[in-house]
Amino acid sequence: MTDTSRSIPDRLQSPMERRLKSWETLLLAVAVGVFIVNSFTSPYFLNAWNLSDMTFNFTEKAMIAFAMALLIIAGEIDLSVASIIALAATAMGAAVQVGVGTPGLVLIGLAVGVMCGAFNGVLVTRLGLPSIVVTIGTMSLFRGISYIVLGDQAYRGYPPDFAFFGQGYVFWVISFELVLFALIAVVYFVLLHKTNFGRAVYAIGNNPIGAEFSGIRVARVKFILFLLTGLMSGAAAICLTSRLASTRPSIAFGWELEIVTMVVLGGVSILGGSGSIPGVVIAAFVMGLVTFGLGLLNVPGIVMSIVIGALLIGVIALPRLWEKWRAQTAKH
Repeated sequence: MTDTSRSIPDRLQSPMERRLKSWETLLLAVAVGVFIVNSFTSPYFLNAWNLSDMTFNFTEKAMIAFAMALLIIAGEIDLSVASIIALAATAMGAAVQVGVGTPGLVLIGLAVGVMCGAFNGVLVTRLGLPSIVVTIGTMSLFRGISYIVLGDQAYRGYPPDFAFFGQGYVFWVISFELVLFALIAVVYFVLLHKTNFGRAVYAIGNNPIGAEFSGIRVARVKFILFLLTGLMSGAAAICLTSRLASTRPSIAFGWELEIVTMVVLGGVSILGGSGSIPGVVIAAFVMGLVTFGLGLLNVPGIVMSIVIGALLIGVIALPRLWEKWRAQTAKH
């Protein structure tokens, strides 16, 4: 008698097939395409030092984007990140005026970032206020404090060794910022994809009430995510202030849009519940390549803003349009 039992696979597609059809693979193809186009449109693009300079276009923003990705996956958002940079940079600038050294400046930058993140986290998790409303408010609050302190002035006179964080190179054209970006990417990859905390983030984004009943401390996890976003904003403030060697209240103005675009372009659902760190890494390179390529062609900054805005709308709209098209074809 022959065995007629059937083996039913857990998944209909192989892991390789899923990877090839994933958003990250498509994004990687786009990155390669943009790289090739840039290499043909500008004779200066393939210079090693120019490519190194390109990474400064996205490393600081990407540091925040990793934390923002976890926050959006959990169903929340923080639009005050650029204003946290301004406030942290202002605090560091004020500290320089009274003679604080580089270690103290680093601690102040990170501490201000964490405190701002904690402030947002308390308002959202303790008082139950919508994160988008809270962070729009704190966006104005934090930057407003910077404008009150500085006005139209600027803080300068940072210690020479402080410049390493934003201008230093570890080896040849490999900058300290690029190494820091890679290390943070690895940390957030492990945190989101390899730990129970990461699984809790996904669970909260998909069904916060269900996650609460399954034993996940939803408010605590969200509070930690706001702390991480504040911490990354503080780290970005250190690198950016070091690179510019000065602090103005308008520092990092408009970065909220670019960071959210980077996260959504990386495949993180704006509604929460799905996304990956590799996608955000590739999206960071895509945006860096696009803005740097346009810069080499002397395209005005306002045009770059239009491109980024169109990119954000397109990335959010594409999945919806795809679903509608599939539904229409299924009917016919």
